[in-house]
Amino acid sequence: MPDLELQGVTPLSFNCEGGLVLNRSTFIMQPGQALELTNFEPDIGGGYKRILGFRPLVNAVVPQTSDSTEKILMSTKFNNFILAARGEKIFSSASTELTVQVNSTVAMTGSGVLSVGSTASFGSSGTVQINSEIFTYTGVTSNTFTGVTRATSSTTAATHLKVAAVSETWTQRDTGRTNADRYNFERYNFDGGDKLIVVDQTNAPTIFNASLSATDVSESSVAGAKHVAAFKNHMFYSGMSATPQEIVFSVPFDEDNFTSGSGAGSIKVDDTIVGLKAFRSDLFIFCENRIFKLGGSSSSDFAITPVTRNIGCVNGFSILEFAGDLVFLGPDGLRTIAGTARIGDVELGTISVNVQQVFRDNLTDAANFVSLVIPDKTQYRIFFSKDNIAESSTIGSICVMRGQGFEFSSLRGIRPSCADTVVEAGDVIAMHGGFDGYVYRQERGNTFNGELINAKYRSPDLNMGDPGVRKHMQRVNVNYAPESTIDADLFVRYDYESQNAIRPAAYPLDSTNVVGIYGSALSTYGNAVYGGPSQPIVRKAVEGSGFAVALRVEDGATATAPYTLKGFQLEFQVGARR
Repeated sequence: MPDLELQGVTPLSFNCEGGLVLNRSTFIMQPGQALELTNFEPDIGGGYKRILGFRPLVNAVVPQTSDSTEKILMSTKFNNFILAARGEKIFSSASTELTVQVNSTVAMTGSGVLSVGSTASFGSSGTVQINSEIFTYTGVTSNTFTGVTRATSSTTAATHLKVAAVSETWTQRDTGRTNADRYNFERYNFDGGDKLIVVDQTNAPTIFNASLSATDVSESSVAGAKHVAAFKNHMFYSGMSATPQEIVFSVPFDEDNFTSGSGAGSIKVDDTIVGLKAFRSDLFIFCENRIFKLGGSSSSDFAITPVTRNIGCVNGFSILEFAGDLVFLGPDGLRTIAGTARIGDVELGTISVNVQQVFRDNLTDAANFVSLVIPDKTQYRIFFSKDNIAESSTIGSICVMRGQGFEFSSLRGIRPSCADTVVEAGDVIAMHGGFDGYVYRQERGNTFNGELINAKYRSPDLNMGDPGVRKHMQRVNVNYAPESTIDADLFVRYDYESQNAIRPAAYPLDSTNVVGIYGSALSTYGNAVYGGPSQPIVRKAVEGSGFAVALRVEDGATATAPYTLKGFQLEFQVGARR
């Protein structure tokens, strides 16, 4: 049969959109979707962005109670303090970030200055830690530590980048707990003062005021509560071991008053409760096999109605407000509770159908899962943490609300034991507690606390509409946006990665003309181009031919700055029919 190859070059262009798809044949996937998408996130600005890393939010380990294997059971921020629970104790620390890089050669001997985001909650003099170096200071302003001496306590002066964490040591705030488990907590203000109430599944609920003075709730019926929520100026408690189907609520404006004649009371449902969440005008009650909502404004008109009697929640720590809805982990994956145009009506919808096999493969360990929301990215993260697995092997899932709907990608290398997100003056602080006793901040740095971020993207197998015709590849144009010098490679694979197909060597992505972002710690002089195009196109002449072609992008062997894959254009010549 004569060769039917044409002399002209045919292009195929596509944007990176649609996210990870595992439930469709590669034959019918859209070109912009991904067959593999690990440690990339669907970016609300377009494309797939390599995720940022994490590093300690407080540079000191939370003190252990009795065992070095104790994991962090709670991590949050309240009134400018970082709060963490480990073992049977609760601790606080203040933390901020450098606003000016500190070089190792800078001499500070009682006269230096550290410029930081805020010195709120730090003492007027004391000791702070940056990475492994300890500093002393004798004074503060709103944004500086003054009278600074470097490398105290036998530490070594080192270079600390802008946005490095500056923290003080941990201070014990609450004791007397026994057999505490993972915490739930609620921020509220009933009397003009901000408070935080915590429950640990075993002990009495504990109330912290703005100065972090702790007071236990005296009512014995709510001791050992697993869930707590403020709703209509009442405090609601549930999950007590003796009454797993009961909700107990306080009188209005008093979380420790349960006088029935003053507005307190209790409500029972016909299933074991796993979580409470106030959302819009209702309190949603998530159970193992059912979901209810509580409406009304006081004990006189509180009423429970079923949302569904067919679907429950398998992990109460998965319940978060996200993209204007509530997201929770059901037995079939991530689901939403979304209001419709019909007043008071609620519909349920599965959103993780494209990656259902990932959830199905891990649901047996759902009780250990941890989740958080990154609101400025319209992003929900769930981590499939387990007690007996290495951090590097821990997987998870990212869900992003984009114009096309919900898009997913995979996580690998983050193993939280608990998590929380706090937004302060527009600053999103996504944090998690570790199994190693540290509290970490996500969305910081280019490594997972020093470990490389292994990011991978793979396109579908592209047959250009005709799997029976050979395509001779000429060039791949990569539209991407690096934030600094990167170490990443492009791979071209043919015929569904058959071992018999040609496998060209890696094509390095060129970032020598990377765009510099003014003020970014990732852009360095002599390495970045200021004023350049924000979305460079790298043209790679490639080798090989096949009936289908797939593209891979993988990080290399060194820590690399974030970069966003925007889209690709394949240029090929049409060859003979099979």
